[in-house]
Amino acid sequence: MRPGLGRVGRAEGALFAFSAAPGETATDGAGPNSPFTTALSKYLPSDGLEIRSVLTLVQQEVYDKTRGAQLPYVESGLPDLFFASRHGEALPERERLLLAMAEVTPELRAEIEAVASAADMPLAPLYGALLESGGTGESADERSRRLHAAAQAFVEVRDQLRSLGAADPEVARLRSEAETQLALGAFDAARARFADAAALDDGSRRALKANFDQRTLSEAATHLLSGGAARTALRYELAIADYEKALALYGEAGDAALAPEHADRRLAALETLGLLYETTGNVAAAHDAYEALRHWAERRAATDSDPSIRRDLAKAHARLGDTLVAMGDLAAAGEAYGAARTILADLTAAPSGERWLRDLAIVHDGIGGVLFAQGDIRGAVEAFAESLAVKRRLVDAAPGDAEARRDLTVTYDDIGKAARVLGDLDGARKAFAASLAIREDLLAADPDVPGRQRDLSVSRDNMGDVLRDMGDRDGALASYRAALEIVRAMAERDPNDTQLLRDVGVSTSKVGNVLRDAGDLEGAGKAYSDSLAVVRALAARDPANTDWQRDLSVTLEKVADVERQKGNLKRALAGFEESLPIVRRLVASDPGNADWQRDLSITLAEIGNLYVDLKDRAAAREALEECLAIREALAAADPGNALWQRDLIVAYADIAMVSRTPRRPLEKALAIAETLDAEGRLPPRHRWMIDQLKTRIARLKN
Repeated sequence: MRPGLGRVGRAEGALFAFSAAPGETATDGAGPNSPFTTALSKYLPSDGLEIRSVLTLVQQEVYDKTRGAQLPYVESGLPDLFFASRHGEALPERERLLLAMAEVTPELRAEIEAVASAADMPLAPLYGALLESGGTGESADERSRRLHAAAQAFVEVRDQLRSLGAADPEVARLRSEAETQLALGAFDAARARFADAAALDDGSRRALKANFDQRTLSEAATHLLSGGAARTALRYELAIADYEKALALYGEAGDAALAPEHADRRLAALETLGLLYETTGNVAAAHDAYEALRHWAERRAATDSDPSIRRDLAKAHARLGDTLVAMGDLAAAGEAYGAARTILADLTAAPSGERWLRDLAIVHDGIGGVLFAQGDIRGAVEAFAESLAVKRRLVDAAPGDAEARRDLTVTYDDIGKAARVLGDLDGARKAFAASLAIREDLLAADPDVPGRQRDLSVSRDNMGDVLRDMGDRDGALASYRAALEIVRAMAERDPNDTQLLRDVGVSTSKVGNVLRDAGDLEGAGKAYSDSLAVVRALAARDPANTDWQRDLSVTLEKVADVERQKGNLKRALAGFEESLPIVRRLVASDPGNADWQRDLSITLAEIGNLYVDLKDRAAAREALEECLAIREALAAADPGNALWQRDLIVAYADIAMVSRTPRRPLEKALAIAETLDAEGRLPPRHRWMIDQLKTRIARLKN
């Protein structure tokens, strides 16, 4: 026999409401009344609500209070609408949420219950965050990311509420009420209570100078709690405003007023603020937050020998390095990563230091990325190898750790990119294939983990790059289109995610590359134009983001190249000349960035060739000579860089067109090409260089 009551049967002209579903039992609760009786007595007198809506509120209230364990059951045979009173006002926030919860699918209910159970938290805040952000229509991956972000923020606020005391009983009461509202998913009501508490602290601290520091720190703590509530609701701009207010109050209180726990909260707030700015695409503001984080972490480390404080300082340096890379200051980024590595190498050498090995590996990745961009490919490979060794050690120690395996894929990608530049296409393909296999396995094992879909799109793009280098156009095109399909669907669901928008622009452009290789100029032009619309909007959004500025320059030139191949020479020249000042600004901001030096040489080469076609020999020579000077310097700096050697071949071939003695540059170009080919470092799709150079030299003999 099953426990609980069965169904009554057909309810003609009557309405039955049970405290639990058929075959289920109801809990008595911990108070004087059961959860069902409490909810029924609360909502039955609701003015302006039809009786079935009242019972929907009761159902969802019980469901929420019991964390999904009990859902009342209703059978209605009422022929007419029934109102206790028809003169009600707009429903409060909590009641609106409960009614909206009733529309959620069973599958989504189960997902929310699982996340709430893992976080040991009420259900309502997760429903509220998801419904407010429109997340019920998102992909499983994006929805899971949002749910976990909201749960993490709620737990942080709950823990802070339990640890942050208030000297004023009224402030404590308001915070307690805010906690209650937050647990009910009533975010606006919770923030209103926090605002009242902050205002009370503000008024009191100004009126009572003796309590100034105490009130200032109390108000700061309240703003931190309010910011956490905004993060729970995924309202990042509101969260940023609250964290900024809290940090301003810490500054107002002065360093001398901050006990260690307040100093630690300031560090945590600065890191969270930086992450929020990164999420919203403001890299300059993120840099400022991390610079402040580094400053205060350094001050803390000078007076506290706790290893975790030094680890905080290392993280501050590393995060600062990330933003400096995005802003194009590679030298400063390298210094920041180096400072982090020094601290972490010391920490991980200690007996209990293994917990920080992952931090050390990530810093090695950052150093490798800087060296790669500066043109020191060998140095980059060494840094990536150090990272890979640490990450493999962590995976060997915990083979079931999905995030440790995911970390491996990041370094495999870096190693593959370095191998491409060195002309080792087999090595690049193996590295990218290793990354792809892990990511496919991780996605299949747990498709709801945030980021898994995007990781797969990155691997598809990387495989497309190496397949294109190997001359496999069909394979490259299929891989690029698979990547584009993933990121385009994700970006449509979350159009405010700037990283996804950039992914769409990059993948679209790569599709255009293969179409251009195949001679499909119309298809390539359409792809490049679509990509340009995306990257132009991003570049205008944040001029300090050098990655986005470079994307704009590169895409402008791809559109211009299609115009050149169509015979529209003046239109093509206009496109390259629009790109030129962007590239010059990037080079001027960091002359040590070899990638940008190479970009400038490409732009100059294209402009020079167009002037050749337009019969302006003087302008062509000026552009091509500047291009050649850059490429000779790069090739001399690293003879092992096959990409730079190929660039030099092209530069010699181009300068021969405007030289009075063309044989010499052509013979130099041929010698380099034949050496690369003999060493197996000339990709198949570039072997045409040798035949073309021989033909041009032979014509000179005749």
